[in-house]
Amino acid sequence: MARTSGSHSEITGPRILDAALRLFAQQGYAAVSMRKIASEVGLQVGALYNYTPDKQSLLFGLMREHMENLVAAWREEAQGGTPNARLEKFARFHIRYHNVRRDAVFIAYMELRNLTPENFEIIEELRRQYEGELIAILAEGVRQGDFQVADPKITAMAIIAMLTGVNTWFRETGRLSLKDVEDIYWDMTRRAAGAS
Repeated sequence: MARTSGSHSEITGPRILDAALRLFAQQGYAAVSMRKIASEVGLQVGALYNYTPDKQSLLFGLMREHMENLVAAWREEAQGGTPNARLEKFARFHIRYHNVRRDAVFIAYMELRNLTPENFEIIEELRRQYEGELIAILAEGVRQGDFQVADPKITAMAIIAMLTGVNTWFRETGRLSLKDVEDIYWDMTRRAAGAS
C-alpha cells in the first residue's frame, strides 16, 4: 500500500495501534470513529487507510495480537512441575501478565460482541487454547488426587474470571503490592481447586 509522503510506517503503524487501543478501551469501539483515531495520531482520515482497511481490522488485529502473545508467553513459562506447582505458576502469571496490559485485556473481554462472526471465531479459538491450558492442569490434578473439583472446565472459567478481576481494582499506589495480591489470589485459586 502507498504511504503518505513523509510518513514512516514503522513509527506511524504502531502509533495507530496504540491510539486505537487506548480509544477503544476508554470510549468503546462503537463510539470511536476512524476520524477520531486519525486525529489522535495526527493524520488525515484518508491517510489512515494506508495502514488499515477499516476499524474492524484494527479491533481484530489488537485482539488477535493480545491473545496470541498471551498463549505464547504462557507456553514459554509453563515448563513441568506438579499440577499444584503449575496451578500456582498459572495464577501468578495471569495476574502479572495482565496487570501491565489493562487496555488490551479490557478490549479482549468487552469488545468481543463487535467482531464479525469470522473474526469472533478466531479470537474464541485463541481463548479456548489459553483456557485449555488451565483446564488441563486441573484435570491432571484431579487424576493425581491433588485437586478436588467437580468440573475442571467450569472451575477453570471461574479461576480465570477471578484472576482477571484484579485488573479492575489493583493500583500500584494501593496498600498492597502486586506480590501481596498474587499471594492472596494464589491462596484463593488453591482453595477453588480443592488442593490437598
